[in-house]
Amino acid sequence: MPSVNEDQRVNRNSREPAKTDPDGSRRWVGYLHWLREDIVQGVLDLPEAERRRSRLPSGWSPIELLSHVLHMEQRWFVWGFLGESVGSPWGDWSEGDPPHTERRGPDAPRWAVAADVTVEHLVTELRAVGARTSEIIESHRPDAVAAVGGRFSEDPPTLEWICFHVLAEYARHAGHLDIVVEHSKDERERT
Repeated sequence: MPSVNEDQRVNRNSREPAKTDPDGSRRWVGYLHWLREDIVQGVLDLPEAERRRSRLPSGWSPIELLSHVLHMEQRWFVWGFLGESVGSPWGDWSEGDPPHTERRGPDAPRWAVAADVTVEHLVTELRAVGARTSEIIESHRPDAVAAVGGRFSEDPPTLEWICFHVLAEYARHAGHLDIVVEHSKDERERT
């Protein structure tokens, strides 16, 4: 049996930030960029018809996922951490402020994207939000506390907490999208 040092079974995604990248803000920026672009590429690689098609019981489509991560990242870093007003913080949802609703079922709020919004437009917007996120992370200490008055009226989290939270959300959604892409590819190969 090989020793730990001899075992080289490490499956690394070539786009993942290098193990030798600097610690701190540059590492946060790198990992957020990696997962953001993983989702972008996953959606862009889908045929046009698949981008708006739902393949899961929850009903979301890849374009809706793309809109969600765009709004999610902006909610946490711009509206949340900086406390700046954003045009439509819950613009990824079909109505209102969905985290506070008790409704379930087919009439409950869900992710929604207008028919005239394209994947390419959302990608451009997401990359702009990502650039803004990078500026925020690089210009503040990880232990800096978010502003009160934007998203938070009390008990605001630190920037590092927000980074962990957003990274975890991106990782979950990248995995969700992997499943959708796999289903789409399997179906296309069968036809």
